[in-house]
Amino acid sequence: MTQQVLILGGSGRFGRNATQAFQAAGWKVHQYNRSTDDLTRAAKGMDVIVNGMNPSYEHWQKQVPQLTAQVIAAAKVSNSTVIIPGNVYNFGVDAPERLSQSTPHTARNPLGRVRTQMEAAYRAADVQVIILRAGDFIDTVPTGIWFDRFLVGKLGKGIFTYPGRMDAMHAWAYLPDMARAVVALANKRDELAQFEDVPFSGFSLTGEDMAQALEAVSGQKLTRKRMSYLPLKMLAPFWKLMRHLVEMSYLWNKPHFLDGARFDELVPDFKPTPLHEALKAAL
Repeated sequence: MTQQVLILGGSGRFGRNATQAFQAAGWKVHQYNRSTDDLTRAAKGMDVIVNGMNPSYEHWQKQVPQLTAQVIAAAKVSNSTVIIPGNVYNFGVDAPERLSQSTPHTARNPLGRVRTQMEAAYRAADVQVIILRAGDFIDTVPTGIWFDRFLVGKLGKGIFTYPGRMDAMHAWAYLPDMARAVVALANKRDELAQFEDVPFSGFSLTGEDMAQALEAVSGQKLTRKRMSYLPLKMLAPFWKLMRHLVEMSYLWNKPHFLDGARFDELVPDFKPTPLHEALKAAL
């Protein structure tokens, strides 16, 4: 029998890639339309619910708990497994460099607390939940993420812009790879615990590592330029989104990487896309 998955946020970055990956794997994919569909009704008969819906930062505090409760309620009725993309916000500025499934969630900043509370709700729910935790996204089309908006936005002029320390390790995830990883975990859900926190190692790169890789891919010498946060700080009192971008700026100065040992244990035959190939697709 063909397995069925309901994708929330199918037009977004993660949801679009998840849709393509599940379709390629032979699943029957259903898209949830939040403006017309009832989530509980849409989830009936689904083996898996992928929650790729991600409100804008300024709406997290109100909308993320509401969406979390709705997804849990729908999954209880349909007995579906819930899969969500996790991030590194939960760990906070004082976290160790190596981030694993056992690293405490000690974030004290607003966005970090929202994510921590969201995951705590999923952990306490009486449904199976798989969190695939990753770093910043690298996508195959420009979608306004840090990579295409800031790092490579001026690549055509030979400028590589970086929002933090060039020598600090930073976690990245190539979205097509992450989506394939989600499908692999979905196929193994019967072997997994009720709650699984699975870090996805992706690429661990310093700013200089990224600059050199982009030079190799683009065939040009790049001028390194440090991004100024002054415009964002000036807008922050009037534009809440800018306030949150400044709030999360510590991640570009704090060395960190995701320990993918648990994922490698669960999916030992997974073959990630080489860095240069991923960057070529992204550019």
